[in-house]
Amino acid sequence: MSKNVSGKLRGGITPKQFMDGMQKNQDAFKGWYDSFSWHNPEDEEFFESLNNRDDLRCLIIAADWCGDVVRNVPVVFHLMEKAGIPTEVFIMEEHLDLMDQFLTNGGRSVPVIIIADTGGYVLGQWGPRPAAVQAHMNAFKLENPDWEAHDYQEKIQIVRQKMIQEYGEGTSYQAVIAAELRDLLAGV
Repeated sequence: MSKNVSGKLRGGITPKQFMDGMQKNQDAFKGWYDSFSWHNPEDEEFFESLNNRDDLRCLIIAADWCGDVVRNVPVVFHLMEKAGIPTEVFIMEEHLDLMDQFLTNGGRSVPVIIIADTGGYVLGQWGPRPAAVQAHMNAFKLENPDWEAHDYQEKIQIVRQKMIQEYGEGTSYQAVIAAELRDLLAGV
């Protein structure tokens, strides 16, 4: 049976309300938001073409303390705005019932981007980070299942550095997110 988020539709906050209400990382978030650019004209055309659809909704589970939210959600805001897809943000800690339907490897990782229809049926999801970045964490979790191990914190710091390197310098990672969300939306 498909997931349904109809009970959450129109229950979130707007992207602007999220940005304005950030208690942490607001400057960094706005910096990534302001530095957004279209790296691939075909991606921009694709998202623009979605404006003729009125059947899609975007729900974003986020938290302002999360580095992946700070980097990735500004891109998603721009993509959804270009596509004309109504977008709502749900603060993870205030919507654990929603978060727990979209766990990553059994854990609460944000952001989660949920694409649903107007009836709330989930058509697809993305997150918490681009696939190549997430691959580092997936490998780490497989190799280090015991988070209470004496060297777990030391090892997770190493994988986090690898993930930052995978994001790369500048805004090139934004094109990766646009491509991954384009692939997702092309199938709905």
